Amino acid sequence: MLFKKRAKPKTIRRHVTVSRSAMDGIISYCKIKHPNEAILVLRGKARGGHIEISGLVIPPFSYSDTSSAGFDTWSLPTDPSYVGTVHSHPGGSAEPSLPDLLNYYGLISLIIKWPYTDTDIYAWDSKGG
Repeated sequence: MLFKKRAKPKTIRRHVTVSRSAMDGIISYCKIKHPNEAILVLRGKARGGHIEISGLVIPPFSYSDTSSAGFDTWSLPTDPSYVGTVHSHPGGSAEPSLPDLLNYYGLISLIIKWPYTDTDIYAWDSKGG
């Protein structure tokens, strides 16, 4: 009996670019919401493995407190430019939590940790990698 070898899935290494205006908006919004978490929807383009983030959307009816933030995805208007979300971690860790991974939306998730500077933002895929 011959067994066919299964082809290895092609892994796409993603590269993320955030415009200066989007980065400034993320940082400002997180500082305003601190000590609560902040959440925003990312707008941009995705081609191949490159994700280019150029804008932000405050999700309607979003909620936040000191340990969580979220929104109902059904309340967002349909828009093909949504590429993911960004949210803050006021406690200082940029690692995604289990709820972060279970509520993943889009192609990319950015987490920005306290004290909310350019070097405090990290990109994650749906598996936490």
